[in-house]
Amino acid sequence: MINHEAVRKRLGPGFILVGVFALSFAGGRYALGAVEADRARRAWAQVSAHQAVMSAKLAAVYDDKMSRDEGTAVARLVIPKIGLDEVVLEGTSERTLNAGPGHISWSPLPGAQGNAIISAHRDRHFRNFDQLKVGDTITTELRSRTTTWVIVSRRVVDKDSRPLLRTNDTTLTLTTCWPIRLVGTAPDRLIVTAKPVKTVRERRG
Repeated sequence: MINHEAVRKRLGPGFILVGVFALSFAGGRYALGAVEADRARRAWAQVSAHQAVMSAKLAAVYDDKMSRDEGTAVARLVIPKIGLDEVVLEGTSERTLNAGPGHISWSPLPGAQGNAIISAHRDRHFRNFDQLKVGDTITTELRSRTTTWVIVSRRVVDKDSRPLLRTNDTTLTLTTCWPIRLVGTAPDRLIVTAKPVKTVRERRG
């Protein structure tokens, strides 16, 4: 006969150790993301502090023409409705998305012609995205321009669909996994589309 009580006593400490390890791993991942996000904010602030001495010609081409490495701070994303104010990083690697919203590299930067696409994890930077509605406003800030957007559509699609398309008109697309509050792997994607209502270009001399 198997002594179940003895088995439980032997396995108990093992389960506890597994639980502690899992919590430590998750905590370490979030801590690393916080460090990377803080580094991105400091990099963005440093660039902003030097804006006054950049030439007008450089400002006009810097954002859209110069090469951008994975993890580079490229924009600031502000959504007052949900209290979001994040630095957007170039690329969508796991490390990048752990630190902040990621700009999909093949798409233009926000405010340029075409469909600018930004993605983030639903349990991190886009955790309140389920509160967004058509008509809510978004602001994107680059080194050369600040654009105000209004949300024109909000839809949920299957994760295997291909909704992130190139466009000819200036568009901003924000995407995350759906449902937001689901525990486990999310089966769908939330797609938020916005159109520009105002763009202010920086002037530097």
